[in-house]
Amino acid sequence: MLFKKLISCLKKLASDPKYPGLCTHDIEVLTKRYERKVWESYLENNKPAAGRIFWVYGPNKSDITIIGLEPHPNDKKDAFQRITLSAMD
Repeated sequence: MLFKKLISCLKKLASDPKYPGLCTHDIEVLTKRYERKVWESYLENNKPAAGRIFWVYGPNKSDITIIGLEPHPNDKKDAFQRITLSAMD
């Protein structure tokens, strides 16, 4: 089931990163850490540890590069500190 959600999410992300169901938003803490704007989109919602996709624009202007697939990190102030994303060139 998770695979189907992932495929659906990636299709929506490829056609429209601001698709309402993805609830895409930037993550300021990760943007500061990686010195590049990092976005988070919902893979699933309304369940414990719901999956999230982390991504950046690039390497070309119209490209999106997935740099992480993680469970939602809770709503604590330092929750994103445990997130480690793939290296970006």
